[in-house]
Amino acid sequence: MRTLRLLLEYDGTHFVGWQSQDRGRTVQDELERALRVLTRASIRPIGSGRTDAGTHALGQVAHFQTASDLPTERLLRGLNGLLPADIAIRAIDEVPADFHARYSAKRKRYRYRIHLAKSALNRSQVWAYYQALSLAPMRAAARALIGTHGFGAFCKQDPVPNSLDCQIYDADWSVQGAELVFEIEGNRFLRHMVRILVGTMVDIGRGARPAEDIAALLASGERADAGPTAPAHGLCLLWVAYGA
Repeated sequence: MRTLRLLLEYDGTHFVGWQSQDRGRTVQDELERALRVLTRASIRPIGSGRTDAGTHALGQVAHFQTASDLPTERLLRGLNGLLPADIAIRAIDEVPADFHARYSAKRKRYRYRIHLAKSALNRSQVWAYYQALSLAPMRAAARALIGTHGFGAFCKQDPVPNSLDCQIYDADWSVQGAELVFEIEGNRFLRHMVRILVGTMVDIGRGARPAEDIAALLASGERADAGPTAPAHGLCLLWVAYGA
């Protein structure tokens, strides 16, 4: 058996997420169908982690095992020919048998885009927000996230995660044209974590709460005290890193 790693991107607009579910279209199911046609075998690809319904990915990673001897170049062409237009395989490479897209991952980086006006062309990629936001307190709030903390206040707690601790290596906001862009990098992320962080920092940017609330929420772990969950379509998984 060969273990193959996929680097893929997808537009999450018409998906209920990466993970196969009872209802709705998923990236995992589309990929599984394409692999079955190409290899004539039932193969379940494993992703680096779930993405929410409507969330996008530029650098999602998945792996699968196969007895097929098709060269990686042919697999790449074949999968891209079979997959729908909203999924693209960027690369395929052979990896050691113990590689696991989820458990071998060391870091991930996400981006969230807020467009400070109505946007027609980017409407499925950004949160169109019409109220003025102050960047300085939002950047101060983002800096407070760096380090190892419990993120109980910033995750969906049904079910409660086995561990609430995440190590954040980088978190910051920047201005890019008409957009405020948040990027965050960490060793792991909880369900809805980035979206709840963004919703809370938008509250800070519009003056509804102080930047110091972030530290208090990290200490308390009370989800009810944090801000709303930002829309999924503004979020994109940029990359997943492996190795040391």
